[in-house]
Amino acid sequence: MRDAIQAALKDAQKSQDNYRLCTLRLISAAVKDRDLANRSAGKDPVSDEEIGEILTKMVKQRRDSAKSYEQSGRLDLADQERAESAVILEFLPKQMCEAEVEQACQNVVQETGAEGLRDVGKCMSTLKQRFAGQMDFSKASGVVKSILQQ
Repeated sequence: MRDAIQAALKDAQKSQDNYRLCTLRLISAAVKDRDLANRSAGKDPVSDEEIGEILTKMVKQRRDSAKSYEQSGRLDLADQERAESAVILEFLPKQMCEAEVEQACQNVVQETGAEGLRDVGKCMSTLKQRFAGQMDFSKASGVVKSILQQ
């Protein structure tokens, strides 16, 4: 994933796509920042899975910012945040639709033998291991809770 980001950065520089270039630099800086934090803690550089987590967090931040800008009437800034989010999403695995998330949650609840709300953590842990970067886990948590409350 790191190589794909660097290749996209070079392409953006060659094509002089300044907006895309700025967003890719933000991604690169976030990854390097986590690398430095890991190095100072004596850990290995970030893996592709961790890069996926970083990118997911960046997308979530931009979506929240866009919503906030919209409520403030700053549609230009909201559009900018959405455009950055679209560039970041290019490097993440395809996101699961609601039906796929619901089916995955049903399967995990059955596989883990979850019976009540106390088992939500066990189900979410399994979902995070299997579908990292592919689903919104806050929504998945709501789905798991609704399944377990039935």
